[in-house]
Amino acid sequence: MRIYSMSDIHGHLDEFKKALSLVTDKLSDKDTMLILLGDYVHMGPDSRGVLDLIISLETEYGKEKVIALMGNHEDSCIMGLATIDDTEKPLEGDAHYIAWMKKLPLYKVFGNTIYCHAGIDEETGDWWESGTPDHIFTSKYPADLGQIPDIDKKVVAGHIGTAAISGDASFHDIFYDGASHYYIDGSVYDSGVIPVLLTDTDTERYYKVTPEGNEPVRAYKGSLS
Repeated sequence: MRIYSMSDIHGHLDEFKKALSLVTDKLSDKDTMLILLGDYVHMGPDSRGVLDLIISLETEYGKEKVIALMGNHEDSCIMGLATIDDTEKPLEGDAHYIAWMKKLPLYKVFGNTIYCHAGIDEETGDWWESGTPDHIFTSKYPADLGQIPDIDKKVVAGHIGTAAISGDASFHDIFYDGASHYYIDGSVYDSGVIPVLLTDTDTERYYKVTPEGNEPVRAYKGSLS
């Protein structure tokens, strides 16, 4: 299986379309899918446009090919703590988006990889699926680093910008800790970039997807200040 993933679109429709241009021509291939890790709304200029595009991709390719997960910003909309575009009042028709959000799963597992918005409760070991509260999947903070004890899996997540995780304000790339974690929130509202990660579940290898091709993701070697 070849799984493309991206996260934290935050209403940036043009940047989302640019990232999708690296992916959509592959979705017709057998054993290929796209997983979106949440936070589709807020901060950018067109949250509804982003949601409409995701829903149209689900319709075109099927929900087994395009999987959207729950993020903390969707959770906030569901609970009524924020509107779709984070303004004072919802627009007519927003109930359609809220109904869609309520059906979003918290995580997916394919091969050796757990996909979620923020993370899992790593202290629960092999019981992580039942032992992780819902809010941890969507809002875990801070980011875990290093080898996960008693779980022979990798975690791919967003939620916290890789600039913050790395301690380098100019770093908006895919962050791999060299052990169990890949973080892919490139802080699009600052960087203008939505990183795309490709997981080959057959070989358990991870790649950064670029217009020039796929580059193996290597462990971050910066300061982690």
